[in-house]
Amino acid sequence: MELLLPVTVVGAVGLFFGVGLAIASKMLHVFVDPKISRILEALPGVNCGACGYPGCSAFAKAVAVGKAAAAGCTPGGEKTVANIADIMGISVSANEPMVAVIHCQGGKAEAKERAIYDGITDCHAAKLIGNGPKICPDGCLGRGSCAKACLFGAIKINENEIAVIDNEKCCGCGKCVPVCPRNIISLIPQVHKVYLACANRDKGAGVKKYCSVGCTACTLCVKATPSGAITMADNLPVLDYTKDEIFIVAHAKCPPKCFIDLAKMRPKANIDTKCTGCGECAKACPMKNVITGEPNERHVIDKGKCIGCGNCLNVCAVKAIVLWGGLGYDSVEKQKRQRHGATG
Repeated sequence: MELLLPVTVVGAVGLFFGVGLAIASKMLHVFVDPKISRILEALPGVNCGACGYPGCSAFAKAVAVGKAAAAGCTPGGEKTVANIADIMGISVSANEPMVAVIHCQGGKAEAKERAIYDGITDCHAAKLIGNGPKICPDGCLGRGSCAKACLFGAIKINENEIAVIDNEKCCGCGKCVPVCPRNIISLIPQVHKVYLACANRDKGAGVKKYCSVGCTACTLCVKATPSGAITMADNLPVLDYTKDEIFIVAHAKCPPKCFIDLAKMRPKANIDTKCTGCGECAKACPMKNVITGEPNERHVIDKGKCIGCGNCLNVCAVKAIVLWGGLGYDSVEKQKRQRHGATG
């Protein structure tokens, strides 16, 4: 009997607190949408912030409540977008795949330096010291701030002391773009392969005195692009990627080779036996002595000189010309439509 009272008191206290905790858990319960965890599992989990949120968890919550677009995860690509769309029960199209490019190729072998920088390995620090060691006021500083910002190991500083991007690893998240103090990194549509690798705004032969691959604003690229997809602004060519233009002629015509072509191989044109020898293909070819032949006889194409622009295909009345190998036959616009599941 002496032990019964303490046991009863302890039991009553325990029962009281147990009931209190049960009531509190019901009253304070916060509903967690199960979609959040499912969306989080569908994400790559790199927490890069490219979506505009602090991390994957915050993005998953925003998507679940309708505050963020299901296609907002750039690193996840089309597969992640499709999975999120299934979870949310909606129809979503993936955003246009992008890739980062560096508008400079003037390393120590091409661009002259006015001083030796021996400071902190950071582009911002290098720029503070006399605007950097290069004579070019707009070139890559080569100290790797962009490489440090890339969470996917897609950027490195090569032996020429200039930043280069591995396009197989780049997911187009854009994290590298704002960290460059020279603002020479941008995103372009992945379907395009040609871009301007120069950001120098000087004009004329003076550029050649300090960079062998610098743009001199000669405007040959503009003249070589009758579609109007290249215009000049502040002594630099501006490429309009919304037009159905592949820019390969501009790439071939540029005297200092300021344009870079990311395509590993370009197709080559071939003329078959249906050729009537009208010569229109030779007139349409932007390069000299690539297509030759006598009037009314089958013409031939020098495969070593052909740049694969496809201009000759459009003027051949008997459809005797085809492109072999490389990127195939589709125009930029057709490639875009195919990426988004459209037909035609």
